[in-house]
This record gives sequence, structure tokens and C-alpha cells, in this order.
Amino acid sequence: MADLLYEEITYQIRGACFWVYKEFRGSFKESIVDNALTKELISRGLTVEDQKRIDIFYKGKKVGVYVPDKIINEKVLLEIKCKPVLAKGDIDQFWKYLKGSNYKLGLLINFSPEGLKIERVVYDKVRNKN
Repeated sequence: MADLLYEEITYQIRGACFWVYKEFRGSFKESIVDNALTKELISRGLTVEDQKRIDIFYKGKKVGVYVPDKIINEKVLLEIKCKPVLAKGDIDQFWKYLKGSNYKLGLLINFSPEGLKIERVVYDKVRNKN
């Protein structure tokens, strides 16, 4: 079996998300969940950058800026939602941001009243030449 990209980091992120969800059960707004998650991630020894602006590129040229909710250990993008259900547009938009950046892995995390949903999105320019 192949190793997952940034397996240990994402294991810690997922654990932090489950802990925050267990505490709140999807009953708070996004800013509260986001703040609690930052504290939990830091307590696990992860480096968290909130709202860091990253450049988006097209054919090697900067065409815009994206501001993800969090960047973990300078490797993993996190986008936090608190919605009943993630729409296909949420996932598509996140994938496009990942594709346009220099990051390979992102987690789209929804703290829904219906349950915790974590979408693992990988974009590796070496494997995806489209």
C-alpha cells in the first residue's frame, strides 16, 4: 500500500477536527469552530498560519491571490465550513485553488450538524498535467 501524502500531519489534523466536533457537535458558527480548531492544532504541536495570502498561478504567472482558512506546517491547506451539506461547488472551488497554488494537499472540513465531513483533496502537478 502506498503512503499517504503528509500522513502524520493529516492524522493530527483529523484528530483535532474530531476532538473539536465532539465538543461542539456542529452547533456553533464557523468563526468559533475555526478558533477552537486552531487551539487544538497548536496543542498537537502543529504550526498554524491563519488567513495567509497565497499566490495563484496560471502558466507560471501570478494571476490572483487565495486566502485559505489555515495552512498547517507550510504543507496542508485547510478550508473550514459549518454548513448542513457541502455543495459540489465548494469542493470544485477548493480543488481549483489547490491546483493554482504550489500546495499539493488540502482538507475541506465541514463541521455540520449532521456530522463531521473531511474531504481530502490532492493535486500533484507532476501527475496532473492538465
